[in-house]
Amino acid sequence: MANHELVFGQNHDLALGSDHQLPLGHDHNMGLGRHSSGNELDLGQTHCLEIEHEFGLGTTHELAQRQTNGYNNEHEDELVLVLNHGCDDSQDKNVDELDLSVANHELGNSELAIVEHHEIDHNLELALQDVSSSLNTNNQQSQPVVNPVVQARIIIAGQEHQLKVGQEFPDVKSCRRALRGTAIALHFEMLTLKSDKTRFTAKCASEGCPWRIHAAKLPGVPNFTIRTINNNHTCGGIGHLGHQQASVQWVANSVEQRLRENSNCKPKEILEEIHRVHGITLSYKQAWRGKERIVAAVRGSFEQGYRLLPQYCIQVRRTNPGSIASVYGSPSDSCFQRLFVSYQASIYGFINACRPLIGLDRTPLKSKYLGHLLLATGFDGDGAAFPLAFGVVDEETDDNWMWFLSELHNLLEMNAENMPRLSILSDRQKAVVDGVDANFPTAFHGFCMHHLSDSFAKEFNNTMLGNLLWEASHALTVTEFEAKILEIEDISQEAAYWIRSIPPRLWATAYFEGNRFGQLTANVVESFNSWILETSGLPIVQMMECIRRQLMTWFNERRELSMQWNTLLVPSAERHVSDAIERARNFQVLRANEAEFEVISHEGTHVVDIRIRSCFCRGWQLHGLPCAHAVAALLYCGQNNVHRFTESFFTVATYRKTYSQTIHPVPDKSLWNELPLETQDGVSNALEVVLNPPKSLRLTGRPRRKRVRAEDNGRMKRVVHCSLCNQTGHFRTTCSAPQ
Repeated sequence: MANHELVFGQNHDLALGSDHQLPLGHDHNMGLGRHSSGNELDLGQTHCLEIEHEFGLGTTHELAQRQTNGYNNEHEDELVLVLNHGCDDSQDKNVDELDLSVANHELGNSELAIVEHHEIDHNLELALQDVSSSLNTNNQQSQPVVNPVVQARIIIAGQEHQLKVGQEFPDVKSCRRALRGTAIALHFEMLTLKSDKTRFTAKCASEGCPWRIHAAKLPGVPNFTIRTINNNHTCGGIGHLGHQQASVQWVANSVEQRLRENSNCKPKEILEEIHRVHGITLSYKQAWRGKERIVAAVRGSFEQGYRLLPQYCIQVRRTNPGSIASVYGSPSDSCFQRLFVSYQASIYGFINACRPLIGLDRTPLKSKYLGHLLLATGFDGDGAAFPLAFGVVDEETDDNWMWFLSELHNLLEMNAENMPRLSILSDRQKAVVDGVDANFPTAFHGFCMHHLSDSFAKEFNNTMLGNLLWEASHALTVTEFEAKILEIEDISQEAAYWIRSIPPRLWATAYFEGNRFGQLTANVVESFNSWILETSGLPIVQMMECIRRQLMTWFNERRELSMQWNTLLVPSAERHVSDAIERARNFQVLRANEAEFEVISHEGTHVVDIRIRSCFCRGWQLHGLPCAHAVAALLYCGQNNVHRFTESFFTVATYRKTYSQTIHPVPDKSLWNELPLETQDGVSNALEVVLNPPKSLRLTGRPRRKRVRAEDNGRMKRVVHCSLCNQTGHFRTTCSAPQ
């Protein structure tokens, strides 16, 4: 087998050996004569090797070599080389010549190498080596040939990219758009010389390239037509990764259909698709801005969302009477500050059927403008989150939390004859603590165990300690709680000290003065994680509409589901009571009087009073459902229907009442001006208000991984103390001093 070396220089001279030169025509097919050994090389027949080479945004070379399945004794090798520049016949005279050198014809190896002859552009370097195994002197069978993969960018010039004299366009924008698409498809950049309402002239941006086009407006009509065009290119295309004509609008037009089908398509996916289809590389910002334009065209822009907020609030109150929807702007510049929304169906369900328990949480907006979504959530009889009110603020500050909790207090006070004594769960943020103390002075305020355990895990990265902390929070009695704390102290005194520094009445069930009904967390956002995070990235009106639709769907689904239940209690409560009945069968019961009982089990002795619904284990009081000891006492005295000794919100009848009201749809914004408005003060003024977006834009770049709490801004951190070396700044577990 002979060795063949194929060399393409910048001047594209084609030479076979030392004395053969062959010109290339438009089709770039090359026929080679016979070399000194008599082997015939025919480019276009037997051997075909397709080489794809990507060099910036320049011209794409397609190289094909067809290889025969074997070689005869005469060692005849046939090669075919096809190089397609996408040029017309007028370019034949400008086509460069290629150098082809074939040497080292030996039976051992066949090597084809394409290299850059002149180092004018490193992006035009091509290299391919196709090595077949050699035959040894004993004529043993050769190993299979492995062809390497070389990446390339292929020029695909469709009918829409073929320009000719007389071709017409509806207007100058369509003309520029067509020329931009042609430049990108054929990988050359275009320099606009003139562009106005009556004419458009452009040329190739490469110096000395004769490509030029001129279009002008037809008289009496807006149409543009191509008057003159020189289709010849001598530049060979561009050699960098970007493209001058790949504007943001071009990106938007390129991926418009995909974004309309899937608005969650990420900018990174857009970049990958553009590179795959068009062979150019753009910046992340271009893809992001292109997506923003299409999304704004489909859903409305972020700025338009803030302008529509006053009218949207009117429509919410009109379609859902009794609901609260209020928006506030800055008096000085009318920039958005606050939004509060609570639907009448949610208010009615919470006041009349939910547990007297509220969880407070928030999540940052992921839209173009900064802000936070604040949530106040109740819990229905089956333990599911029941959204009560939503607030959107321009930033998370003490004043905004105070405002949100004030609006929540007014909402409950207006709709309840007797305000229930609430239990409120939140994280330890000072702004929330101060807001609850000011607006709900009689409420029992507890800390969310999810936030507390996260803080504990950052200080002590120990799974066992974390599990013991959760067990301590679930403990129903003080004795059980202290036993868990002692277990933690045996493992780490610093961890026990950290836990004891937080008053247990704020987080431990055994010490909590109110009633959590077994609910220890207020991490509402985690419950809505499947949709609330995506919703927070939409324009504000779209975001509130997604929230309303989700609530409307939940109310209907849970209402229909409850109609299928044929038990007295909701499923979770039914399971709790059934388990208690099974356990109670093995207990011994002694009766003291008509209401007081002594229940003896392997756990010990417990006193039950069925008149005040209490047990010494505190399970009946804290959960609102009879514990196993209470069930044993009730069965002993003939109260076989123990289900009726539960709190009312655990019954199916009350659950159905929770979702008895309907959240009604809000019509499309195109119909708002055609619908009758509510007749109340401030409606006409609301229609005249122009609300501007917040002043704070989201910063570009990677977002912070660690959230900075508002109470930490400008505040000194707590000084920690090491019990081993008596120094500050670290705990004993991280102390470097010898033990």
